[in-house]
Amino acid sequence: MVRRFLASGAMVLACSGAAFAQDVVIGGNIGGFLVKSEEARDRSDVLRQNLTFLDFMLEDFNGATAGGDFAISLGSFLEVGAGVNYYARTVPTVYSRFVDSDGTEIESDLKLRNIPIALTAKVFPLSRDAGVQPYVGGGVQFNLWQYTEVGEFLDFSNGDIFRDSFTDDGMEIGPVFLAGVRFPVGASALIGGEWRYSTARADLDPSLGFSGDTIDLGGNSFLFTVSFKLR
Repeated sequence: MVRRFLASGAMVLACSGAAFAQDVVIGGNIGGFLVKSEEARDRSDVLRQNLTFLDFMLEDFNGATAGGDFAISLGSFLEVGAGVNYYARTVPTVYSRFVDSDGTEIESDLKLRNIPIALTAKVFPLSRDAGVQPYVGGGVQFNLWQYTEVGEFLDFSNGDIFRDSFTDDGMEIGPVFLAGVRFPVGASALIGGEWRYSTARADLDPSLGFSGDTIDLGGNSFLFTVSFKLR
């Protein structure tokens, strides 16, 4: 009886394992990251504050992003996994209402870099084996960020112009939401498209003297995806 019970339990576990660990999906993506608009940012945001005296547009920070991810299937309708992407953008700017004593522009660069590491779950309403595989999901994102201002600066207290560089960095956690669709190609390949929306706001070091106290790391990503099922 004990041997039968153990054998039956082993069969149940084996069947459960087959149902909930069918395959691994490894893939990559490339696309564009669009930062939040001025209206969607907090008033303390450094980029929003910089707009009051520097000549640039927030859309200048829209840029390319690329990354990779892997997922494990849990049955026919669910995948859980992790992924990492990379985004970096340098925006040249000048003071909008001031110039140097010789008439030249006061020039500086604003640099933003973010490496988001996301833990996500995806739900497939039509199953992971359908000919067309739409999905929705979400999770948590760990944003490894760095913000830099480098170049010429105007000291409003005395009118002096000086060159310097100021950098702050850190890690900020926030939610990420996603939706997409993918199509099987051949025995194991999948191609598709995905939208992601992330939101996170990091506090800046006040000793660095930035014009704002925070920086918004959130925005929309539109990605072309390629992945492969490894059974």
